[in-house]
Amino acid sequence: MQYDGLAWATALLALLTVLVGARILFNSHWFLGWLRGTCGLAFVALAGFIGLVAYDLYSYAPLPEGKPLVTLSFEADGPGYRVNLLEGGSERSVRLEGDLWQLDARLLQWKGLAALIGLQPGYRLDKLSARFLAIEQQEQATQGQVKLTQSPYGVDLWRWLRLGQRDLLVFDAQARRVTYLPIADQAVYSVSLTPTGLLAEPMNQAAKQALQDWQ
Repeated sequence: MQYDGLAWATALLALLTVLVGARILFNSHWFLGWLRGTCGLAFVALAGFIGLVAYDLYSYAPLPEGKPLVTLSFEADGPGYRVNLLEGGSERSVRLEGDLWQLDARLLQWKGLAALIGLQPGYRLDKLSARFLAIEQQEQATQGQVKLTQSPYGVDLWRWLRLGQRDLLVFDAQARRVTYLPIADQAVYSVSLTPTGLLAEPMNQAAKQALQDWQ
């Protein structure tokens, strides 16, 4: 609910910016009309940008308490695997080709005043990757990576914070990863966030056997 509220608050700011821009554009007194028009269009453009940031924030969710972030179930499907991801109350399915899997996630921590007022960290699953142990197979693989979320029109707040090494005195954008683990038919893994990073745990005998054979 927290990230839904943040997204709606940001969207409300975008609407307010549109109203200010519209008032400038449709003012009947055209003294310095060109300047007013330019300012109005600038506000409209700014409103659109803020709206896209709001949409991007909406894709993050609070960290679940006492529950895994996601559960992954692998099922052999032709030359690759069908991977079912259960995240909260939603489930989706993707295809991967490989012997090992890796999961990347984004984490937004709050700093300063935002942390003091009790805003909770949020996360977003980023991408699921796979690779073969054999170089020849890896070179021929066509389904080695799946993007789990997309930011609209390239408006990606987390990425900007990471690349620019800025926090805006509010955000702490962090990356978390489950390093490559073995894929096996019917294997089930759960992924949780711990103080040291993402932790993947085998949930059934197929996953446990795959880990034993791989080690």
